[in-house]
Amino acid sequence: MNYQHALRFGARLSAPDATGDTAAGGATGEANIAATARLAEELGYDQIGIRTPGDGPQQDVLTALSWTAAHTDKIGLRAEAPHVPALSAQEPAMLARAVASLDRLTGGRMELVLGAADEPDAMRPDEGSYGPRSDLAGVVGEALDVIQALWDVRDRGLAGTAGSVFRVSGAQKAAPAHEVPISMRGDRKEMLELAGRRFDGWVTTYDGAAALEEANRTIDDAARAAGRDPREIRREITISGRFGHRGAPFTGTPGEWVADLLPLVVDHGVGTIMIDTDDPDTLTRFAREVVPALRAAVDAALPHGSAGVRIRSAAVRARRRTGVDYDNVPAGLAEVVEPGDLTYGRFRSGYLRGGAPGVVLRAAGVEQVVAALAFARLHPELPLSRRSAGHGISGRSTNDGGIVIDVSAMNTIEVVDETARRVRIGPGARWMDVAAALNPYGWALSSGDYGGVGVGGLATAAGIGYLVRAHGLTIDHLREVEMVLADGSVVRASATENTDLFWAVRGAGANFGIVTSFEFEADEVGPVGYAELTQDAGDRARFLVDWGQFVESSPRDVTSFLIMPPTRGGQPPIALSRTVVDSDDPETVLARLQPLAGLGQLYAQQAQILPYAAIMANASDDEPQSQGEPVSRSGLLRHITPEFAAAAARVIASGSAHWFQIRALGGAVGDVAPDATAFAHRDANFSVVLMGGHDAVVDALWAELEPFFEGSYLSFDSSLRPERIEQAWPPKTLARLRALKAVYDPDSVFDDNFAITPAPSPATTPAAPSGGTR
Repeated sequence: MNYQHALRFGARLSAPDATGDTAAGGATGEANIAATARLAEELGYDQIGIRTPGDGPQQDVLTALSWTAAHTDKIGLRAEAPHVPALSAQEPAMLARAVASLDRLTGGRMELVLGAADEPDAMRPDEGSYGPRSDLAGVVGEALDVIQALWDVRDRGLAGTAGSVFRVSGAQKAAPAHEVPISMRGDRKEMLELAGRRFDGWVTTYDGAAALEEANRTIDDAARAAGRDPREIRREITISGRFGHRGAPFTGTPGEWVADLLPLVVDHGVGTIMIDTDDPDTLTRFAREVVPALRAAVDAALPHGSAGVRIRSAAVRARRRTGVDYDNVPAGLAEVVEPGDLTYGRFRSGYLRGGAPGVVLRAAGVEQVVAALAFARLHPELPLSRRSAGHGISGRSTNDGGIVIDVSAMNTIEVVDETARRVRIGPGARWMDVAAALNPYGWALSSGDYGGVGVGGLATAAGIGYLVRAHGLTIDHLREVEMVLADGSVVRASATENTDLFWAVRGAGANFGIVTSFEFEADEVGPVGYAELTQDAGDRARFLVDWGQFVESSPRDVTSFLIMPPTRGGQPPIALSRTVVDSDDPETVLARLQPLAGLGQLYAQQAQILPYAAIMANASDDEPQSQGEPVSRSGLLRHITPEFAAAAARVIASGSAHWFQIRALGGAVGDVAPDATAFAHRDANFSVVLMGGHDAVVDALWAELEPFFEGSYLSFDSSLRPERIEQAWPPKTLARLRALKAVYDPDSVFDDNFAITPAPSPATTPAAPSGGTR
């Protein structure tokens, strides 16, 4: 039978031995294996495996794979542990850690094969001696237990197994970058049954169709007995042969090779074919003459063709949420992450919000975003969230039981016109990566204060960053977007194309679609002054007023952010400021900072001149593991008056607020007319953020501050109370946005992030999108 797997091809290469020679006796060692691996990648092979030499000293296969990974870009890498019963008691855990680390370093390219020695006697790993070992399957199963326990981050906590040979207790989990397939190599009946019960795949060296048929029958029976679909187990054969004279299977002409292989795929379910050779000519001819012909023959013979169908394991299906049509998720997405997948822990939560979505659809291109959105629209009863990358204070990028469209894989950064400083950036890029990419050109884009923030969210809201007073908001540098609208159409918007949409995207973009590409005009920004000061704030109200006056009286090349933490453990009240001076002149930087330093006694200080990219390189690459709900409120303020400062001081002194921050605005922000973008509060000089643990507590604190605000910045607000919408935009701006919502999203598909209610009006309804449609 055929198991409907996508047809894959790989090359099995020889590991160099300790002398540097390949197992086949070559003299080029590591350089040879790297060159052969690069050739396999160029030829389009899906993966490479490395076999260990049969005799003599050996290098560790994972070391060889690491070397190979460094010389390739995308080809899959397969690690083999063919003699599991000969491992020491600690080695399965070490193997799991090593494979997980290499998978993360290579961006998810690893696979793993476990096996048992073919000899009747195998080493007892717990005794360090040789003797009869009848339960090979049990030993391999225990090794699998250890590996799976260490990789399983679907549930929090430490890992533990209680095997008689291999065991771990209270071990920290370490997940790979993706769900690493684990296959089993072995032909004994008990090993075949183990593969059917527990493994993702079965690997064998081809020994005739009859043996393959019998092995498949054993695996299938064991799978069904364990409640699994036999299609869950990928079948792989390793072959070797030569082109030329026909003397056996896998010899002769490419057509004869195809004739040998086709029934193995169609009738016996082989999904992966590994050719065992280091010979470049054989690799090349197989890839160019056998592979395409075999794919075409399989396409003609099977309904699903060589592309296969998506097979999900029983374990994954058991964790599915109700209401999601999992069986009809669109094909061709970069990744589909379900609650039962080991990678689910990486994508379920946001920076501050814990989540449990029913499915995460990862898109790596515009067409994939369109397909993911179409699938989501078939589930109008489920929440839909959109995620660019990394960070997000309001936490709207996840949900409970719904659908998440994740575009973090769309993270390219491309200079499209160096003369005009035009840069095209994907929504999944992070701002620290953008800053690093622009730094060699002497450019920058002001973009918050944390490098882990994703471009997509910030660049559709406003963007209040460390260069805001000198260079304006992030949206002020936006020149064009490509985006997917609610109906699935793809449009461009700019100052000359779909201008109404371009106006709305800059300040309310979350309501109108999924931006798939941003084009910015970067600023020329050289090294800047950056200071971190910790000062006495015993009189909080006075310090707030003085800091506000410092900001408003400073030249616009100064941008300062202030944090006033609650007092803990009897420590005195303090103020933490982070200030950027857009200048590389030490005297200028010092002159700008001296008034700030004089506001209170200094407990700690650090000031330096460095690239803007160095300031933004402050984020971890670790995925968020948040729990619970963020609770934050945001307001925009013209001036820090004594009355506001007194109220803020009381709020901070209460100890009920976890976080109180004020960011400077003003300067270049006010150079843009209030009606030029959907962010209309151009007269604000400050943005205030308050965070706490409970809505009721935070609302009570916020009630003291709310009378002073004129507008809010929703990216920092977690409350969905209806009045937040009216506070975020002035009446004229909000009316225009509602009219546009009626045109671009009348069904409120995009309602996850402070949804604007459509309110069409014949007198003001703009025309439908035109131009730029693909």
